[in-house]
Amino acid sequence: MHASNTRSESTPEPAAQLDVLGDECARMILVATSDGPKTAKELTKRTDSSSATVYRRINNLLESGLLSECVRFDDDGSHTTAYEATIESVSVQIQADGIDVSLSATDE
Repeated sequence: MHASNTRSESTPEPAAQLDVLGDECARMILVATSDGPKTAKELTKRTDSSSATVYRRINNLLESGLLSECVRFDDDGSHTTAYEATIESVSVQIQADGIDVSLSATDE
């Protein structure tokens, strides 16, 4: 099985990233995709959520730069869209001039 990235990265707002991380289903998706690409169907099973909920959270994670979309190629030649976490860790610092969110990217 092989995966290739299909979506470009954006520069999301720290507040949006924190909002996304506040959702339990989104956090479960990040954990599930931290060890490799997963399809929406696989994520629906892992999170025990509806497919509509999983797709909404996937979109939120994609928009916030915490997840990437890729095409997963199986040994039989078939392919499907899959998703993979783009971060390993998140650091939040609260300062007098605001909140700073730092992400540590995964090694690709």
